[in-house]
Amino acid sequence: MSRKMLVDGELSDSAQYDFDLFVIGAGSGGVRASRTSAGFGAKVAICELPFHPISSEVIGGVGGTCVIRGCVPKKILVYGASFRGEFEDAKNYGWELNEPVNFNWKKLLHNKTQEITRLNGIYKRLLSNAGVTLFEGEGKVVDPHGVELTQPDGTKHRYSAKHILIATGSRAQRPPIPGQEFAITSDEALSLDELPKRAVIFGGGYIALEFASIWCGMGVTVDLFYRKELPLRLYLRGFDDEMRAVVARNLEGRGIKLHPQTNLTELVKAEDGIRVVTDRGEEMTADAVLFATGRSPNTKRLNLEAVGVELDQTGAVKVDEYSRTNVPSIWAVGDVTNRMNLTPVALMEGTFFSKTVFGGQPSKTDYNFIPYAVFCVPPLSVVGLSEQQAIEQANGDILIFTSTFNPMKNTISGRQEKTAMKLVVDSETDKVLGASMCGPDAPEIMQGIAVALKCGATKAQFDSTVGIHPSAAEEFVTMRSVTRRVTAGIKAKTNL
Repeated sequence: MSRKMLVDGELSDSAQYDFDLFVIGAGSGGVRASRTSAGFGAKVAICELPFHPISSEVIGGVGGTCVIRGCVPKKILVYGASFRGEFEDAKNYGWELNEPVNFNWKKLLHNKTQEITRLNGIYKRLLSNAGVTLFEGEGKVVDPHGVELTQPDGTKHRYSAKHILIATGSRAQRPPIPGQEFAITSDEALSLDELPKRAVIFGGGYIALEFASIWCGMGVTVDLFYRKELPLRLYLRGFDDEMRAVVARNLEGRGIKLHPQTNLTELVKAEDGIRVVTDRGEEMTADAVLFATGRSPNTKRLNLEAVGVELDQTGAVKVDEYSRTNVPSIWAVGDVTNRMNLTPVALMEGTFFSKTVFGGQPSKTDYNFIPYAVFCVPPLSVVGLSEQQAIEQANGDILIFTSTFNPMKNTISGRQEKTAMKLVVDSETDKVLGASMCGPDAPEIMQGIAVALKCGATKAQFDSTVGIHPSAAEEFVTMRSVTRRVTAGIKAKTNL
């Protein structure tokens, strides 16, 4: 007897297909979509490349970029790097460090690798417990309902599915400059056998800033080169000039040498390392050069265009608000769509895909008030609109509230590093449109602020909330005086 199930809100006969859903890519979005779809009664299969910390076209691993070579290992290294500053700050708190404090990179690397290996196993068990069939190998689409799986030994199999979901994420890209083969990407940087003594980082995005903080915290001499006047992009992720400037000052204060408005033009292998040449005529030698110049959607080997799936100029899969491609049976979620490339967003898109296709609950992902963070040291975290975005989008005046202060901990440690906070408010509705913070614990604080903004909180409600004292977070509810009022469409800032 053929099995019937709820598909697209109706009972459908799925006996003509091997699976109701076949997912290519077992990262955050793919795993979530698989598990939630199976929870709705779908027969689900997922394929992923064999596990390895450093990805390529033939290796990857269940858990994807975030778990294996992204958020998780990166945050572990950030924790490790942060101890250097803690040891320095401890002296004025009475801690007498009589012996040299040495850093053992290999020990941290070993523990990091153990942890991501453990998580890889957990993700496999999550799929198994949900009843999802896991295949190891490379998948590509051969027709609107067909997937060809190439196993590690070269054996090929074909499977049919009512729906196919692309969740292959993205991969680090390298700028096309001479000698680019001598550089590494974030994949390799998370698994270096030896910690470099001198490092050059090319890029001004969050990955570049995070690795600059990591390596500097571990005692590496770091030079950071980027094309713009300030690090971080202005509009893409809502980082405005004020907060970008704070981050730049903090990076310099921690010992990182910044090279704004500078491009690398050539890398040359030398006896004592890698010689770096810039468009300003500068030359220096480094033990490691890290390219952190962006990531590209991982679609090249999926055969999507051959079956009619539309891609944009970056190679990202074009989808509608429900994550459906122009081929009705093929869908895509996560970084491969190049919408908002964050792990929690991929998880949300995967969940909503399942609700739409197998749960009878058509669901669109809401991209408003999504918080995110740059885990440099100290970190930056934001939610909602930047000042510049608010000026462009609002109809009336925008009120800007700011606070810059010396954290209480620094008054004793003597560290010269300011915390900065900012609220962007619509003068007509009094709604808080955006919030930013650069300072210790910023991501932990901003998660709570994001809930308030998602609920439509007003500045008056912020002001009426009692703060936790003494804490940095209380500044968000004590910023009473307007720093400036800006008229929508006018970028000039007027001090009040």
